[in-house]
Amino acid sequence: MTDALFLKLALKHNIPVEKIISTNELGLDYRTAIAEEQNQKRWLLRIPRRIENFIKIQQEEQYLQFLKSKVSFNIPDWNVVTPELIAYPLLIDSPALEVDLKSNDFNWNIDLNSFDYSESLAAILFELHSISTDGIRKSELKKFSTNEIRQELLNEIDLVKAELGIPSRLEKQWRAWINEDSYWPEFSVLNHGDLYAGHTLVNSKNQITGVIDWSEMQVGDSSLDFTGHYVGLGEKHLDKTIEVYKKMGGRTWSRMKEHIICRASVSPLKFAIFALSTKNDGYIQSARDQLGL
Repeated sequence: MTDALFLKLALKHNIPVEKIISTNELGLDYRTAIAEEQNQKRWLLRIPRRIENFIKIQQEEQYLQFLKSKVSFNIPDWNVVTPELIAYPLLIDSPALEVDLKSNDFNWNIDLNSFDYSESLAAILFELHSISTDGIRKSELKKFSTNEIRQELLNEIDLVKAELGIPSRLEKQWRAWINEDSYWPEFSVLNHGDLYAGHTLVNSKNQITGVIDWSEMQVGDSSLDFTGHYVGLGEKHLDKTIEVYKKMGGRTWSRMKEHIICRASVSPLKFAIFALSTKNDGYIQSARDQLGL
């Protein structure tokens, strides 16, 4: 039934695909599929899981339009943008990290013993973080000062503590990080906002050729775009990326690495906020599990 639905929606929106190559039901916000035309041109099809996501979808479309002429790497070119379907020509190359849909195992498409990917990421981040946001209206892009980010985190701790509970050890650790000025940068940059290996596309040389899923793009703390890299590949790869980023001219500060590691530790908090927003019992239980409750 899922394949038939994707085909029906694609044809409704004048995309002449003939078959579904694969589907993915694991996404929190979308069901996705790769479809193919008779001439072997492939498309990425996304069905939003919740109708209320459409405002966020429209925002992401604006972000992609803004970025189109400003980045040297590939980004999605959305051809169809509706509450029921988003579709765009499939970008070349594969994600650096993929999930095996049969086993749910993670498969890496890069050489984890090489720093090529980490160096490539540094170049991508330097390019992105150097972009001026003058060309996009403030109302269309979330912009956060360091103080606003810190206050939002404190508010999220209070909310999750009230709704689900938080182990005292975690709460103490998180509050100490948030309240310590020396961890935090005094500047903001344009961020992808949800950057990890699964959102980067790579070639056979472990180099990033494209970046996908821009729904969380924002102006804020640059450490946000390093966190997924640390979680996925570890401290040595993070060190290499920061080193190359700094040599290129990227702005750093004395406790940047520590700050990135601390930011990674709040992932259970962020998932809990998402779970509460969906009111989905399964997600809420997963949030409890991640919090260690």
